[in-house]
Amino acid sequence: MKESICMECILREWRMEDAVDLAEMLNNKKILNNLRDGLPYPYKKSDAEEYIRSMLSADKSKTYAFAVTVNDKAVGSIGVFRCDNIHYRTAEMGYYISELYWGKGLGTSAVKQTCKYIFEQTDIIRIFAEPFAYNTTSCRVLEKAGFQFEGILRNNAVKNGKVLDMKMYSLIREVN
Repeated sequence: MKESICMECILREWRMEDAVDLAEMLNNKKILNNLRDGLPYPYKKSDAEEYIRSMLSADKSKTYAFAVTVNDKAVGSIGVFRCDNIHYRTAEMGYYISELYWGKGLGTSAVKQTCKYIFEQTDIIRIFAEPFAYNTTSCRVLEKAGFQFEGILRNNAVKNGKVLDMKMYSLIREVN
């Protein structure tokens, strides 16, 4: 049986000095291939600085963005983004971890910490995530964090010229 190493991570607000680490993380096609389009490649320090500035200046009632850190070094990113209109108490989650830190439990820990924070500090009652169906690792992170699989979103996205299915997962806040 393979023993898994679980590392401790701390979530914190992004800092401008995280730009070098962020650029290094996002210059990896294995990560970019599992994210939505719109990120430049190669991803430069200036791109990272622009992202960090946008997260720091974002509406704090709609955007909850955190650096995932180990020993205060940014090794990943996680964000929860509030929807609007009739879905204003629902939010979408996205995340990634640097390849150097894969398989150490950081994704699951970051998702659990983020959901706890969102449910304790906001009125959001539903957090959802839509990983590509082939991204079994991300699906497993969500399952280990308590998310429920809701179904397949067939032919839901085009990534790298391929039409792909996505999976819908959600975590619902206990409402008394």
